[in-house]
Amino acid sequence: MKLLVILLALVGLSAGSALPVIPGDNSHYVEGESRYIWMPDGDGVPHLVDLEAPVDEELLFQARNGANNAYWLFTRQNPTSRQILVNGNANSIRNSHYRGNRPTKVIAHGWNSGGNSNLNPAITAAFLQNADVNVIVLDWNRAASGTYTLSVRAVPDVGRHLANFLQFLFSTAGGNWNNLHLVGHSLGAHVVGNAGRFAPARPVRITGMDPAGPQWGGNSNALNSNSGVYVESIHTDGGLLGIMDPISDADFYPNGGRNTQPGCSHSACSHSRAHELFASSVRTNHFVGRRCNNLQQARDVQCSGATLNMGNALLNKRGSGLYGLQTGSRWPY
Repeated sequence: MKLLVILLALVGLSAGSALPVIPGDNSHYVEGESRYIWMPDGDGVPHLVDLEAPVDEELLFQARNGANNAYWLFTRQNPTSRQILVNGNANSIRNSHYRGNRPTKVIAHGWNSGGNSNLNPAITAAFLQNADVNVIVLDWNRAASGTYTLSVRAVPDVGRHLANFLQFLFSTAGGNWNNLHLVGHSLGAHVVGNAGRFAPARPVRITGMDPAGPQWGGNSNALNSNSGVYVESIHTDGGLLGIMDPISDADFYPNGGRNTQPGCSHSACSHSRAHELFASSVRTNHFVGRRCNNLQQARDVQCSGATLNMGNALLNKRGSGLYGLQTGSRWPY
């Protein structure tokens, strides 16, 4: 009898709160209504997130902020061994392989992730294979850990500190905003969006890889077209873990921009596909989008307008509108 009561209680909780029971399955989720959602960490492992969990304001102020950002430099001279650049420490920059006459790429991870998350080495290797550049991995793991809502609240300050660091970097060892490409996945897309708006000049290019959706609809701190000279987003889990609506100069919707992406069986996989597609595009630049008349055409992969390549590493890339395309299910997609 006691077991039956417990089971009935669990059923009631599941029905009343839409508590999902299958890891990674977000088929229950309704944007703006659902309390729970499965979110992947930096290694793609799904975790159940309570979107109504209270925020510890003191913890946010004291520990979960941009002052704890770390900046890891990778170049062709040190492609896999990071050099730590410290904001305010000129020697950490002068003693590194950073060169101001090279383009600079910055990569920002998402929630419950860190500098060692799998997207960082993949995109870093792609950038360094493509050109002689500075790659800076933003490790904001302290602010990205804990409750999701707390991390969402930390995003603007993490972006502000990133912008301040880049200003110090350029003034110390050369470089400029016209030679800068910021790239972010999920919450990291909103981090680089804030960095672009806090910067004294707009970065020449920003790429959002499936910008995080929960708690970002109508959020003034979200990535938008004002964040850089040219801003693009790659949507792969729209309406679930990612934003579906266009928010950038150019918005790409591979395979309809939503779950399930080819080769995926759940939302977490589709969400991660954005950074995998981007890494592939940097190496090969083979994804050709066709312009859509509206979002529904993009969702239905029925776009036939002018072409614009998705992703790649070109600093002078420009374009606007919605674009649809199809990809494969395995690397290089």
